[in-house]
Amino acid sequence: MRIITGKAKGLKLITLEGEDITRPTSERVKEAVFSMLQFDIEGRSILDLFAGSGQMALEALSRGASSAVLVDKSKDALSVIKRNIEKTGMTEQSTVVMSDYMDFIKRSRGKKFDIIFLDPPYKAQMHAPALIALKEYDIIKPTSMLICECSFDYDISNDERITKFYNVKKQSKYSRSVITIFEPKNEGD
Repeated sequence: MRIITGKAKGLKLITLEGEDITRPTSERVKEAVFSMLQFDIEGRSILDLFAGSGQMALEALSRGASSAVLVDKSKDALSVIKRNIEKTGMTEQSTVVMSDYMDFIKRSRGKKFDIIFLDPPYKAQMHAPALIALKEYDIIKPTSMLICECSFDYDISNDERITKFYNVKKQSKYSRSVITIFEPKNEGD
């Protein structure tokens, strides 16, 4: 795992051992995500809600995002995230929070983010509850983008609980995963 481009280009990141602990986004999928976001990162605030190793938020910071909040409930994951932040030299732009995703959302009512990464453990299917809570607790802006990585057999873009609040901006399918970029529905959508 490495930073693809930007200020920290080429730096190798640390990850936790074993996919039952955390499942890092593959290099191919990460490249595709950032290709979809390439002109929408500069100066933006990032929330990485299931941060794992922190690679998605750190890639965004490397590409010019202004700040990132990295949330994970695992003590081991947070240790890895902090080491990766130090390694990339992005300490000032990064805030690390040890918390369950729902507790974090509830405590952050009204704090807005431009780009939100959602990549929880596939089997847990926490995408829908997280997307709904982000809307209900006023965490998103009218221009926010929410990037969801799901397993290939779980297409969240068809979930009626989600389509009530969000439009699909882009979607790409890969061998093990589906990346869906949502944007909030606005008046008249």
